[in-house]
Amino acid sequence: MHSLEYGLSQLAGLAILLFELTGVGIIICSGVDGVRRYLKRADDTRIYLAKGLALGLEFKLGSEILRTVVVREWREIAVVAGIIGLRAALTLLIHWEIRQE
Repeated sequence: MHSLEYGLSQLAGLAILLFELTGVGIIICSGVDGVRRYLKRADDTRIYLAKGLALGLEFKLGSEILRTVVVREWREIAVVAGIIGLRAALTLLIHWEIRQE
């Protein structure tokens, strides 16, 4: 049973890293492309950037949810819950802004 728990912990750690890297990559690419679109005076720059940020934040939110699998103390769970709450609020605000545009 201990080896199964260890394996699950390692798998979750790898998935967390992949989700974090994917989210950061999407945010960076969206930001760089957003600057390029802004310099070209494209009309859809704000929408494009908001969609990229929302997608990146959703990947980062997924990594935080997976992080709850490997935390062991209540203090760590509280920190992860706070991060999940903030990222979810940011994602909702970005989606609201996209709908308003």
